[in-house]
Amino acid sequence: MASDASPPGDDKVKVRRRRKREVQAVDIEELTSTGHRALQEGRTECALSCFSGALKAARQLQDSRVLRACSFNLGAAFVETGRPQKGLDFLRRAQPGPKANRLPDLQFNLALAHNALGQSREAAAHFLQAAQLYRSQGDGGSEGDACMEMSRCYSREQDWSLAVQGFLRAAESYKVATMLDSAAGALKEAGSHMIQSDQFSHDDTMAVLTECLSLTDRITDPRILGELYLSVGVSYCQLRCFQEAVPCFQQALEPLAQQPPLLAQVLQNLGAALNSVGRFKSAVGYHRLAARLYGSLGCRGDQARCFSNLAFAFSQLGDEEEAAESFIIALQGFRDTEDYLAQVQVCELLAECYLKQRKQHKAIELYKQALTALSHSQDSSGSVRDRLVECLTAALQQSRPRLFRPCPPRPHPHSQPATRMSDITQGPGRASNRQPDNQRREEQESEQVAAGKQEAAEHAMSGWGGADETHDYMSMAPGQHSSHLSHQSHLSERQQHRESPDTPEFSCINTV
Repeated sequence: MASDASPPGDDKVKVRRRRKREVQAVDIEELTSTGHRALQEGRTECALSCFSGALKAARQLQDSRVLRACSFNLGAAFVETGRPQKGLDFLRRAQPGPKANRLPDLQFNLALAHNALGQSREAAAHFLQAAQLYRSQGDGGSEGDACMEMSRCYSREQDWSLAVQGFLRAAESYKVATMLDSAAGALKEAGSHMIQSDQFSHDDTMAVLTECLSLTDRITDPRILGELYLSVGVSYCQLRCFQEAVPCFQQALEPLAQQPPLLAQVLQNLGAALNSVGRFKSAVGYHRLAARLYGSLGCRGDQARCFSNLAFAFSQLGDEEEAAESFIIALQGFRDTEDYLAQVQVCELLAECYLKQRKQHKAIELYKQALTALSHSQDSSGSVRDRLVECLTAALQQSRPRLFRPCPPRPHPHSQPATRMSDITQGPGRASNRQPDNQRREEQESEQVAAGKQEAAEHAMSGWGGADETHDYMSMAPGQHSSHLSHQSHLSERQQHRESPDTPEFSCINTV
């Protein structure tokens, strides 16, 4: 009769196998733990080595659950260390089949891999799937993180509406998780993107920005707080709400006092906002501080923009000498950085300063320099060129001495009146050679205008390498041209309907 008992040798083999599996499981756990620590400490190669060793041990263990977990860890590590394609391959092995759609962490890491590969739409879809799975688990913080990343994908695709919806959903998720500082950051991003979209009203955007500011008392990190005030202030400027922007920039000064690059942006924006509300005396100090700080940071272009704003403030205060000096410094800075459109703008403003000081010859030279700089710009506008030619023509006319026909001496009261010859003494068919004095003066002035137009046109065409086209130089109304920086806001309410060369220059900040 056969016995059910196993031979003694078989029992020893089973024990050895069980102990081997236990040792392998311990090794995998230790390697995984070491890999996570190395990744957190920035020791990427060590982390990859540990996760690779864990995966190799898992293959020998022949446990599918452990094998999938090790593949996931190695894939995520490859993505985090800048090798997204290899990471994507391991992540797909982590959970093949429909079950993968039910794992939020896997969806999140798949999204990160696609995002690193520049596949924004695919990444957004995985982030959305992850957000929904996190919500089903009641994990509001992770849901908010997924929504933030999803919105950034839409932002890169310039789908502003979907980006706003994602940021607003992230804010709500963070509120549920009582992560109010993160909620404020999400609202900041939502407000900024609402301005880019044409599907949100002014009041809706203002409401989001107001709600964002209501959560600032929950932010303890000074840098995060300062950046939030700075970003909201810039959004207010883009909405032309300069009165609301000023206190935001003022609130950002203290928390960013130890962050020179960000502090310089705050000072520049505060000065520009004060310009926009007409508080020029207060603005002068901030322009100078910003210019000095940018100079110490080696940011020549930003420093030049601050001097341009400073010059405008002096001009509005009536100090044309100080304005001209600041414009000259700004112009040199833009030449150093080869910013040709900015050179055009400053040359035109400096020329206006010289005209106010009756220095027509200097103004003429500046208008010519503006035309030359415009010819080097790849983003030049025909309307700007027309206006510059018109200004140059007017300046040339002012600089030319006006010619008048000398008036004949008036007769003495007691002298005999001069004999006047009758027109009938002239032979038939012979016209008189005399012209009225007014007509003669008008003809002379007309000749001066024509000469001025010709000289201005010749200089404009020489800057563009020859007269290839025919232009009507007088067709453009003065003062209508685009500002040279896309992130600028208009100066004041009086300029809502035209873009002017005296627009204050706001600093552009990067959203994270």
